[in-house]
Amino acid sequence: MGPVYAALMFQVLISAGTYLAGKRAMSELPPLTVVLWRFVLSGSVFMLLLGFLPGPKLPPRNEWGRVLLLGLLAGPVNQVFFFYGLSQSTAAHAALLYALTPLGVYLLSLARGHERASLRAMGGIVTAFSGVVVLLLGRGLADASGSLVGDLLILGAVMSWVVYTTEGKPFVAIHGPFRATAWSMSASTFMMLLMAPFFAMPQTMLAASSMARYSIVYLGLLTSVVAYLLWYYALSKVPASKVAVFSNLQPAATALAAWAVLDEALHWEIAVGGGLVLLGVRLTQAAHVRPPPVAPAPAARIG
Repeated sequence: MGPVYAALMFQVLISAGTYLAGKRAMSELPPLTVVLWRFVLSGSVFMLLLGFLPGPKLPPRNEWGRVLLLGLLAGPVNQVFFFYGLSQSTAAHAALLYALTPLGVYLLSLARGHERASLRAMGGIVTAFSGVVVLLLGRGLADASGSLVGDLLILGAVMSWVVYTTEGKPFVAIHGPFRATAWSMSASTFMMLLMAPFFAMPQTMLAASSMARYSIVYLGLLTSVVAYLLWYYALSKVPASKVAVFSNLQPAATALAAWAVLDEALHWEIAVGGGLVLLGVRLTQAAHVRPPPVAPAPAARIG
């Protein structure tokens, strides 16, 4: 499991930098302009890779519906809800709501029959969520509050990511992490291009600073290509709930990145909250979460 955990930790580090890059880009550009160019860049990379690498270029016809669903969830729904919600709420509250992702993935996986119930897994998810609460509330209640509209939009983004993760698990099992990610992200790009006449703003992009454009490159290449590939790679190896719980490490990693890059102060909540998150991740990984047994096919009648 070493490569899987290493991939997930790298994904967490990229996600921590995603907040900083997004914040920098949106200081000069509208949110949906940032999202649009991010997907144009990542979609172009995935389509080039599909064109040059051996194997099928397009998904089987019977999978087109699922590819479009995953593309819709990962692109227009998740990103539009998240960025509009973030514009009306706070980053701290957004991180707190996103900490519900492992619980949502676990419950939906149980409902879909993808995993068995496990008290240790549930305990680990709750412990990790508690660590996120300590991490965020330690900065003060005011920092963790947001408007009702913004919170509802962010919650919609969380729900879309939960479904994307859960529905992507069987898709990855059939087609592998690369093609599952490439097809779904290419579908997201085509959907986002429908917004291009309204949000592309090429002149505004050219007038932006180099740092703003580099931030979009970070979002397009590292977040939307490397991090998504790592996420689906982990899903191809372990149950969805064990992958999703790693997302609770992101607030602590973001705080450390802000300390290293932006010289923001570190306080006691980083140690306490981060420790609880790590304990929760460890409990969840130690749980024996397996798919429910498949009922045997009825024996054929003779005569």
